[in-house]
Amino acid sequence: MAITASGINFSELSNKPADSVRKLQESPNQTLLVHRRGDEEDLVLTTAGRAEEVREVISTTTTLFVALMQHSSEVRRLVTEVVPRAFPWVRFLPREDVQAFVVELVDTLEAANSLGTPAPVVSLIGQWRRTAEVHADPRLVEILSRDHDEDFGEVPEPGATTA
Repeated sequence: MAITASGINFSELSNKPADSVRKLQESPNQTLLVHRRGDEEDLVLTTAGRAEEVREVISTTTTLFVALMQHSSEVRRLVTEVVPRAFPWVRFLPREDVQAFVVELVDTLEAANSLGTPAPVVSLIGQWRRTAEVHADPRLVEILSRDHDEDFGEVPEPGATTA
């Protein structure tokens, strides 16, 4: 998602903080994009009130969406049909995986909303996108679909050392 905001350089924020705050207050969306040098990620500076408004809108939208999904099988069917508009890559997933993605997305949205963090949702979408990338490559699908005659044994726990 692109952030449309007035911009300042990080040095401006450091050297002229009062001017930077004035720019922030005069910005139509009470947000400033703070540009940093080189490979450093830009920052977003906003007011606490604006951040709370954004959080409230996201929380309300998530709560409404989850309630609709839990209320009606027709809504679940409709969302499954239109989800390719929001996530075009789901077209590479088998139909049952699209349905599993929608169910998992709704569950994760609800849980992440209760924590006030989007990180689990972003992670879930990334995982499903990578799954779709595999399904989009016929060579990978063929490799993963083969019957493997050989059992490679037990898989160690993550982080366990092998002897």
